[in-house]
Amino acid sequence: MSILACLTFDVDAESPILAEGARHAQNAGVMSHQAYGPRVGGPRILELLREYSLPATFFVPGLTVERWPRTVEAILAAGHEIGHHSYAHFSPISQTEEEERADFERALETLRRAGADPRGYRCPSWEPAWRTPRIVAEHGLDYDSSLMDADTPYLLDTGAGEIVELPVHWSLDDWEQYAYLPDPPFRGPIESPQKVLDLWISELDAMRRHGCLFVLTCHPFLSGRPHRVEVLRRLIEHALGAGDVEFVACGEAARRARADDGLQRRTLEPVEIEPGLYP
Repeated sequence: MSILACLTFDVDAESPILAEGARHAQNAGVMSHQAYGPRVGGPRILELLREYSLPATFFVPGLTVERWPRTVEAILAAGHEIGHHSYAHFSPISQTEEEERADFERALETLRRAGADPRGYRCPSWEPAWRTPRIVAEHGLDYDSSLMDADTPYLLDTGAGEIVELPVHWSLDDWEQYAYLPDPPFRGPIESPQKVLDLWISELDAMRRHGCLFVLTCHPFLSGRPHRVEVLRRLIEHALGAGDVEFVACGEAARRARADDGLQRRTLEPVEIEPGLYP
C-alpha cells in the first residue's frame, strides 16, 4: 500500500501577531522575527523543494501577499500551489459571519490579483466556525484543510456543495514544536529538532501502515531556520527511501480523493448542548 504526503507551508509572516493586536506593529523585534519567513526561511524551503523536485502547497494570507509580493512570485515561479489562508489571519470563531465573508473575499481578490488561483482553503489557527466550510464551497473552492476528525480525505457536504476535506493534526504542525515569543505570549517550549524529526518520522511510518494521508504543516519563520530545514530534509529522504510515499500538492490530493467512488461522505454536525449545562 502506498500513501500520499502533502508538504504544506503557512506563509503567515506578520499576520498572526498583528491579529493579536495592532500594537505589535511597533515591536521591531517581533516583527523582524516574523519577517525571517519571507526574507530567509521561505527561499531556503523553496531551494530544498527544488533539490528534491517535490511539489508543495503554500497557504498565504492576503496581508502577506501585499507586504511580500516577491515571495508569492517566487512560489508561483517554482510551480507550487498557493492556497487561501484568509486576509488578516483572524479566526472565524472570533468573527461575525459578515466579517468572515468580507475577509474571505478580500483575500481571494488579493490572491487572484497576484496571479494565484487558489483551489483550497486553510483556516487561520485551525479554528473554523460551523459556517466556514459552506463559505468555502460557495466561493467555488475544491477543498479545505482545517478539520481534525479523520486522517484520510473525505467529502464534506456543506449545504452549498461538496468539498474535499484534507484533515490535519497538531502533532504534524511545527508551531507546537518551535513557536516562542514573549509578547504576544506564544510561550511554548523550543523543542530540539532531533525530537521533532523522531515525532514526524514516527507519525509518517504509522500512517504508512494505516493508509493515511500525511499532511505536514510548517511555517517558514519557524522551519526555515537552518537546523530545522535539515529536519525537513531528513524527513523527505526517509519518505523517499521508504518507496511507498508519493508527495503531492494538496490540490492533487483533493483531485484524487474526489475521483474515488468509495470516498466517505459526511455532513457537518454542530454540537448542541443542554442550556445551562456549561457556563
